[in-house]
Order: sequence, then C-alpha cells, then structure tokens
Amino acid sequence: MTQHAPLVIDVAGLALTPVDRKRLANPLVGGIILFGRNWKDREQVTKLCAEIKAVRGDMLICVDHEGGRVQRFRTDGFTHLPPMRALGEMWMADAMQATNAASACGYVLASELRACGVDLSFAPVLDLDYGASSVIGDRSFHRDARVAALLAKSVMHGMLAAGMANCGKHFPGHGFVKADSHVDIPVDNRPLKDILGDDALPYGWLSTTLTSVMPAHVIYTKVDKRPAGFSTKWLNDILRGQLGFQGCVFSDDLSMEGARRIEGKAVSYSQAAVAALTAGCDMVLLCNESAQSGGKAIDVVLDELMAAKVAGEWQASEASENRRLSLLPSAYAMTWDTLMGDPVYMHAVGMVP
Repeated sequence: MTQHAPLVIDVAGLALTPVDRKRLANPLVGGIILFGRNWKDREQVTKLCAEIKAVRGDMLICVDHEGGRVQRFRTDGFTHLPPMRALGEMWMADAMQATNAASACGYVLASELRACGVDLSFAPVLDLDYGASSVIGDRSFHRDARVAALLAKSVMHGMLAAGMANCGKHFPGHGFVKADSHVDIPVDNRPLKDILGDDALPYGWLSTTLTSVMPAHVIYTKVDKRPAGFSTKWLNDILRGQLGFQGCVFSDDLSMEGARRIEGKAVSYSQAAVAALTAGCDMVLLCNESAQSGGKAIDVVLDELMAAKVAGEWQASEASENRRLSLLPSAYAMTWDTLMGDPVYMHAVGMVP
C-alpha cells in the first residue's frame, strides 16, 4: 500500500501527553507545527522535539518563524530577527549589503531552530507589499517583485546553508487583498495576466530554490471559484505546469475562515483536507485545534480522512510522501552550545540588522 502521511497537526502544551503520542503515531500524520504556547525555554522545546522524534523519527517538525511579529521563539538566546520589510528598506540604500544581511537572517533563523530540533520554518513570505494588507504588512520584503525575489532568495540560501528547507508563501500572492484569510474569505478580482505579471513572478524566478510552497486562502475570481489552495488550476496547471515548481505544497491552516467555505458551501475540516489534497496539495495543516475541546477535531479529521481514503475520495501519493521526506534535514545540526561558538554563525549574527 502506498504510504502518504499528509496531515500536519499541533499539540497543546510544553510536553507530549499520551493522547498526543497516539495522534502522532497515526499513519496519516506526517508533521507537527509548534506555536508560542509550546515554548518555555530552549531546554524545554528541545526536549519536546526529541519526544516527537521518539514517536516517529521522520516526523516533520515545523514552525512559523519568519522574523518581526511572526517569530515564535524570542527569548533564552534566540536572535530577534527583523521584519522582512527592514531588508527591503536596506535594499534601497545598499542592495548588496541587503542581500548579505538577508542571507545572514536565513542562516541565523535556521541554525537556531535546528539546534533545538525544529526541521522547517514556513518562511519566507513572497507576498508583495501593496500597503493594503494588515495581515501581510511588514512581513513582505517589498512592493517590487524583483526586490522581493532577490531578498527572498538570499534568505532561502541562508536557510539551506544551515541545512533547512524553505517555504514560499502565499501563492500566488496575498498582498493585494485587504481581508485577512484567518477571519474572512479574501477575494481578488484581477485578471490572471496581472497576477502572473506581478505577484506570482517570484515563484517562477525561484522555482529551483524553493523547496516548498504554501498557497493563499484567497479566491482569484478570474481564474477559479475556489481559493488557490483548493484549486487544481492554480496548483497543478500554473504552479507546477507553467512555473515549473517541483517541491512540496502545503495547504495553509484549514481552520482559517478562508478555508471553511468552498464555492459558497461551508465545509468541514476533513472535507477541506480532501479538497486540498485532490487539488494538488501534498500536505495539509490543521492548527490550533489541540487546545480546543481536548483536540477532538483532530481525532474527527483523522477518522474521516481515513474513511475518505478507503472510499476513494482521495488517493495516497508516493510522490507527495517523497516530497515530505525531502524536507527533513539531512545535514548534521549543531547543539546550541556548539552553535554559540561557531564562527560562521557568530559572523551571521553580527550582520542581522
């Protein structure tokens, strides 16, 4: 039977409970995403990551750790990374210094996380800064797709140098719309040629550097009635077919409001998961559910997703599983104490703006 562990879930606390271990051992679970509530200090989060790997050695441990206001771990020695807009502003004064600083940010980001046992950060943001989106805002490098792509490439190279994969988000672009897909269903009425000629440009330019991509919970009405993360037109025809992307595609969080309605119809978490997988996602995220009602929503999704697989509503994909496995670090990770004395790391820290 083809193996495919597409679900990324969360846990509620600072250590695994027996229920957490049971969920992580489910063959459909291939990843876990950590949040601020899972952080007390470096010793604790390192132990938590070790506990997760003890349940399943190939579990992909993820976190949203971009810099600026989206940085889950901020204390106990973690470097405070700037919002990516700061790198864009630096570019306007000295482009070469900015690219060097961007590489340093990527290296520091990845090496510190890896020293604690984290495998992947969902970074960097490739959305363009139109000045309209509060949820993107200073998470964006720049309004100019060329500047955003070059700075993002530098960040990604820094991450790769530290042994960590990367994730460009939110395809094909979330910066133009004002609505926040966490609480609303954003709609972008621009024609396809405008989106491909601006917002989506970094994805084509970076197709050989990107190792994973996360689509936006945004409806682009001139292209598809479905949000991009549920659209085979966006994921298979455009992202993979036209732009040549070969890596892993993650859905954004299925508990967000932008994922809870497809073609005007309210859907359950499991229905959203099936829709994302059949559209072309390799993995699907269900976040912030472990702390709600004991995580019953996770158990329901696991049961219903397995039933949907048996019923043939989605098919396990060996290619998707291989893409998941390819995101696991292959290089040795330094311990924190070793990292603190590493000259490459110390030089990079000194270059972080």
